[in-house]
Amino acid sequence: MSEESLAVPKGSWTTGLFDCFEEPRNSCIACFCPCIIFGQITEIVDKGSTTCLTGGAIYMALRGMGFSCMYSCCYRGKLRQQYSLPGTDCYDCLIHCFCERCSLCQMHRELRNRGFNMEIGWEGNVEKKEPAMTQAPRAGDAMIR
Repeated sequence: MSEESLAVPKGSWTTGLFDCFEEPRNSCIACFCPCIIFGQITEIVDKGSTTCLTGGAIYMALRGMGFSCMYSCCYRGKLRQQYSLPGTDCYDCLIHCFCERCSLCQMHRELRNRGFNMEIGWEGNVEKKEPAMTQAPRAGDAMIR
């Protein structure tokens, strides 16, 4: 997926940390089952190398031990690096320790605002942006004199 094809410029967040109600459905999912939102984020940020299911399962396992905020904090850092977004590792850590669900919603909105359909995963987004040829080109008719 080409960075140039995305309409949002690098260097600034497109949405605020506390703009959770821009997407009420996702805010509810993040509140009651954050593993779903986090899984979608990991698949896009990792460009398909981590599936939504794997990312969500790891998140839930770490959540059970009280360490999910450290894991999700790392993905905020990856997202910031990919799009040159402002922030620091320390700030990411603080946000995820105290407002993790707000941060997950912000990350989800950021990726959506940058052209990703979060429900179809990485492969679906790649196929949507670069449609494969479904038919071979038709060979031209022979020249007749």
